[in-house]
Amino acid sequence: MRTSLKIVGRLALSLLALVLVAGVAFANLSPELGGKPTKAQKLAYARSGHYEDGEFRNLVPTTLMTGGSTVAALWRFLFEKVPHKNPAAPLPMQPLDSLTITRKTADLVRVTWFGHSASLVEIAGRNILLDPMLSVDMGPISWLTPNRYNPVLPITAEKLPPIDAVLISHDHYDHLDYQSIRRLKDKTANFYVPLGVGAHLLAWGVAPEKVHELDWNDSVQLPGLTIISTPARHFSGRGLTNRNSTSWSSWVIKSATKRIFYSGDGGYGPHFSTIGQRHGPFDLALMECGQYDRQWAEIHMMPEQTVQASLDVRAKVLLPVHWGAFTEANHAWDDPIRRATAEAARLRLPMTTPQLGQPVMLAAGPLPQVPWWR
Repeated sequence: MRTSLKIVGRLALSLLALVLVAGVAFANLSPELGGKPTKAQKLAYARSGHYEDGEFRNLVPTTLMTGGSTVAALWRFLFEKVPHKNPAAPLPMQPLDSLTITRKTADLVRVTWFGHSASLVEIAGRNILLDPMLSVDMGPISWLTPNRYNPVLPITAEKLPPIDAVLISHDHYDHLDYQSIRRLKDKTANFYVPLGVGAHLLAWGVAPEKVHELDWNDSVQLPGLTIISTPARHFSGRGLTNRNSTSWSSWVIKSATKRIFYSGDGGYGPHFSTIGQRHGPFDLALMECGQYDRQWAEIHMMPEQTVQASLDVRAKVLLPVHWGAFTEANHAWDDPIRRATAEAARLRLPMTTPQLGQPVMLAAGPLPQVPWWR
C-alpha cells in the first residue's frame, strides 16, 4: 500500500511538473513576459550599488525561501486545505464615478483602493496611479494563476481620467499587468518605475519619452508634487530566467501639505525606519498586508510587521493593501485584515479599512473603519 501511494505521489508530481513546464514554455512566447534591459543599461545599473553579477540586491541579506523548497511550498498551496482560503462571494464594492475623479480642488487628498495593491492617489490636483493591476485575470496563463474574487473592478482603465503618473513597485504579474498598461499607456503622462522595468513598458508600446527609471532615492518633480523612489526588500522576475534582473521600490509622494507612502511588496527591514526619518511623518501609508507565508519570511511581511513598519515610517494612518483580490498564499483570505486590525488597536495606530472603490479623504471627516469583511 505504501509503495502504491509513493508511485501515485510521484506520478502526481511528474504531471504537475509537466503542466508547469508547458505553462512556462507558453508564457515565454507571450508578450506579457515583457522586455529585457540592454547591455548598456546593465552596465549603468552596476553604478547603483545594489546590482551585482546581473542581479539586483537588497540592502540587507535576503533569502527567498527561508524554510523548505519552492516545490514544497507549491504543493502546500495547491493541496493543503485552509479554511476560508477564498471568500464565499464577491467582496463589497463601491463603483467609482470617473466624473468624481475629474472634479477636484487643489487641496483635495483622496486615496481609492481597487483591491490588491492597485490604488489611485489624488493629490495636489494630480492623479497618481499605484501598481494598476486592473484586470480580472492575472498573467499570460489565467488557468494557472489565482482568480480575482470580484468579476469586475470599481472602475476600468478605460473609464479613468487622464493620469499624471503611474508608479510601479516591481515587475511581478500582480503589480505590473500587461493588459492594464496597454489600456493606460495613451492616457498616462509619465510612468515612473524601478531600474530595468522600463524595458517591459517599451516592449508593450509605451512611448519612450513617458518611461522614467528611478534608482533608490532618486526623485522627480511634478507641479506641486515630489515623487521619490525609496528602497524595499523583495525580488523580481516574470519568468524562470530573469530573476532579479529588474529592481523593486517603495514610493514617497509629497505635496506642500501632505505626505503619502506606498510600501510596494517586501519583507520587514531597517529601511522603513530610514524612510521615516528622511521623509516622514506620513499622513497615510499604504502598506503590504497579505500573501505571506512562513517560508517567505524575508520577502513578505506578516500583518503584525505591517503595523510595525507603519510606525517605523511614522505614518499617522495605515491603509492595508495587497489583499482583497487574489489568494496567493496559504492563509484565509481575511486573515491579513483581522490580524492587522488587532495589532493596530494594540499599538494604538489609526487604521482605515475602506471597501473596494470607497474613497479615503484625508483631513475631511472620519475615515472608513467599518469591518465589512466579517
